[in-house]
Amino acid sequence: MKLLIVTAVEEFQKDVLKLFKKAGIEAFSTSEIDGYKNANNSVVATQSWFPGEKGGSESLMVFSFAEEEKIDPFFELVIQYNSTLETENPVRVVVVPIERAL
Repeated sequence: MKLLIVTAVEEFQKDVLKLFKKAGIEAFSTSEIDGYKNANNSVVATQSWFPGEKGGSESLMVFSFAEEEKIDPFFELVIQYNSTLETENPVRVVVVPIERAL
């Protein structure tokens, strides 16, 4: 079992969830996050004094404790999906090994 972590801009949420389903990964969790891309500016510098304004992009994090055999097919689906995008915000995927779990 491995921990699969995916981040994407909010606009790709439905597509990312479809990729999970196509890969046979049925159990996952989601969380709304703010994404920051410009490394030259600190997070503090991008935050506004006015609470109605946001400094980051509305993004999504999806994570799943997935069986190892489903990881490679999921990566292939994301590679195919990203190849169709005309944006500088591709879907990002990382895998973290699980040393111990209950």
